[in-house]
Amino acid sequence: MGKTVDYSPDYASMDGWEVYSKNLAIEYEQSVDEGLDVERYKKLFDAVAELPDGAEKERLSDVIFDMVSELGVKEGYPYTEPSDLEGIRALRDGRSVTASAPRADVLEDKISGAWLGRICGCLLGKPVEGVTSDYLVPFLMRTGNYPMRRYIVSPDVTDSDDMADRVIREHSCCADAICCAPSDDDTNYTVISQKLIEKYGRGFTTSNVGETWISLQPKGAYCTAERVAFCNLVRGIRPPKTATYKNAYREWIGAQIRADYYGYINPGDPGTAAEMAWRDASLSHIKNGIYGAMFVAAMLACAAVCDNVRDVILGGLSEVPKTSRIYKHVGDVVRLFDEGKTFDETVEHIRNAFDEHTVHGWCHTISNAMIVSAALLYGGGDYGRTVGFAVQTGYDTDCNGATAGSVFGMLYGAGKIGPEWTDPLRGRLRTDIFGSEKADIAELVKKTLEQMPE
Repeated sequence: MGKTVDYSPDYASMDGWEVYSKNLAIEYEQSVDEGLDVERYKKLFDAVAELPDGAEKERLSDVIFDMVSELGVKEGYPYTEPSDLEGIRALRDGRSVTASAPRADVLEDKISGAWLGRICGCLLGKPVEGVTSDYLVPFLMRTGNYPMRRYIVSPDVTDSDDMADRVIREHSCCADAICCAPSDDDTNYTVISQKLIEKYGRGFTTSNVGETWISLQPKGAYCTAERVAFCNLVRGIRPPKTATYKNAYREWIGAQIRADYYGYINPGDPGTAAEMAWRDASLSHIKNGIYGAMFVAAMLACAAVCDNVRDVILGGLSEVPKTSRIYKHVGDVVRLFDEGKTFDETVEHIRNAFDEHTVHGWCHTISNAMIVSAALLYGGGDYGRTVGFAVQTGYDTDCNGATAGSVFGMLYGAGKIGPEWTDPLRGRLRTDIFGSEKADIAELVKKTLEQMPE
């Protein structure tokens, strides 16, 4: 009889997003956030996390996953956070924003503004994604760009080993050195949503979202919760289990950055926009991960018909449970603004709630939703000021610049986004989508208008 061959994966060489045992610290923090009765197992999490990567560590992590899956919410936890649509809708605050879409020429300007605002905001934050504020702010001050009001350009960057300079060199996407908008997951997903609607219609299912992902992009285009969901789909796991099986990133920002398009195609109807976002988000996220997507989609639907940003944010919140963490934390940002606190004071509040120096705090849905909300409120109707605030704060800079820019563009229209922002795009957007590696922005706007409800 021949020797038994070990076909165990080489866990040590695998990407950390694909190996649950490499994410036990995140799983623990995420479980605490959800109010699961997990603190008594902290020593077990730590002990397994310290083991060398390999099959034994993964098997023990499977035991931890099974254990966490069976934990209930501890007594006294102040939030009620369902993931099913009926449960979410039952806990809304009762506010409602419903209005007819604006006339055709106004709507076209708003849709164009939303696309351009998103793409330019993403480009502003992309070079410094991963740079924490304690390095980012000194860099911006050194280059005469603080408060941030313009793109980062090549002359800003030195050969030093400073974190900001190093990361910007690695990303290689300064605005003066590109021929069009570079590809990024924040813009890929907006295009994918358009293709999803084109193929499956407005009644698409969560499974259709997964089928679209598999067919349109390589695995490497997906990160964190999306990478987990992608791999789960390949293994034959079906939604909504794709969001919960060994997914430590289930409340991270990914679904929030995917939701814009559902707001674009539902002007004045935040309920439908949020419901579409729920269908999309449920592939990879639960609870506040889903709520972030619903919040953004609803904000954009409101921005098409509202005339002030505070109403837009409250309209977005009206589609998520009033008993949730995101409702409480974003509400705190609105309250601080209403009380006359400065932008810096509000940012300090966000930093106290979510530590940007932990990967969980840096990439969580709620911390970044708070930043987007603050940038919109304090931006004062100025595009550069709005996206500048969203990016200079740190955390997930390209995501926040993109989302804040998208909402701004929908609210105020393309005419409020100057050529200093749009000229570097040259009207084009690169993507990682098979067969659509270079998209014409005007054509994306045209197709969006075609996918409006009849």
